[in-house]
Amino acid sequence: MNDAARHDLSNRASLDRDPLDRARALLDAGEPTLAELAAAVGLSASHLQRRFRARFGLSPAEYLAQRRLGALKSGLKAGRDVSAALYDAGYGSPSRVYETGAAKLGMTPARYRAGGDGEDIRWSIVDTALGPALVAATARGICMVELGADADALERTLQTEFPRAQRQRVDAGRDEFLAPRVRAVADALAGKRAKVPVDLIGTAFQKRVWDALMKIPPGETRSYADVAAALDAPKAARAVASACAHNRVAIVVPCHRVIRGDGSPGGYRWGLDLKRRLLGRERAA
Repeated sequence: MNDAARHDLSNRASLDRDPLDRARALLDAGEPTLAELAAAVGLSASHLQRRFRARFGLSPAEYLAQRRLGALKSGLKAGRDVSAALYDAGYGSPSRVYETGAAKLGMTPARYRAGGDGEDIRWSIVDTALGPALVAATARGICMVELGADADALERTLQTEFPRAQRQRVDAGRDEFLAPRVRAVADALAGKRAKVPVDLIGTAFQKRVWDALMKIPPGETRSYADVAAALDAPKAARAVASACAHNRVAIVVPCHRVIRGDGSPGGYRWGLDLKRRLLGRERAA
């Protein structure tokens, strides 16, 4: 970085008093190193790294990689050829997409490997309208909402589902990243309309099923065969049922709205009594 760029970096940093917001603005405007970023906002590199991740769920380098990835996707959607879109996004060559870590942010299906390998997951257990719930999130969104009264069992379920992930328990009331996401989940579990960002980690087919479930309006149901037909896979009703059984995000991904073709409730990971309660609550709303 030359002297003029450093001067401009310092000027932009002075526009906002909050060092983390300043850091994000600087990352949005350019590609400073961690050391340059820390100097510009008046924090040590390690302190900035720690606080930035706590606030935004990503390290500065990961934030920059995500911004580049967004620019690349926008360029491709706008019809630019691949080489031009890569260059404009700051990659320089196709290999740079992977060298800079963007592969971990959605450029490859490798992140869907079993066990959550390479994922950083923050989680907490909170009280909700449906009782205790473990809420866990990656940097991209909620990856698990597990219901149950036994805190140890909830934690074991998280470990079983994501054995290879880096899992960190945090105080949901104090963690700047997880707190708003937990509030959105709590609203959803209370039957309120809530926008909950999700990170659905599974196979391609499972993700298609879960996406389809989230389009079923509250108060309505679909059969497993209905969902399969909507996915242009009419013979896949059993696979749809399996995807519902493997749903890790209770209520937010509403597998409770999927029933058997004869109208009976079918199975439910969190118990048929709760499934009936949820459907009754939604129909009465």
